[in-house]
Amino acid sequence: MNFKKMTDEELASIRDEIGTWCTRHAQSIWGGRKGHAVGLLGVFGVSTGIVFLLFDGFEPVSLVPILLGGVVCFMWYKVKQQHKKNSGFLEGVKDEIARRVKKAEKAAKK
Repeated sequence: MNFKKMTDEELASIRDEIGTWCTRHAQSIWGGRKGHAVGLLGVFGVSTGIVFLLFDGFEPVSLVPILLGGVVCFMWYKVKQQHKKNSGFLEGVKDEIARRVKKAEKAAKK
């Protein structure tokens, strides 16, 4: 996305929206230590299901922890990737706003 073509109002709006999303994400179950714990629980579910399959033989019930753990791990991964993407985008927007402020200050001094 080209920030140079956006107006100041659009940049401020995007900055506020993504900043709000990042704040909500930090408070959600996927953020911080809770997020890592949820991801580890997903891995634990997958490994438990695999152990059940190895020791008990194939039973449909043994697939449940594998499927649920896989879903949790996938969701954790997707949320982390989205957070990284949004954080990088937010930094780009903030840098562009700061660049425009400096440019306006230089123009005001002349």
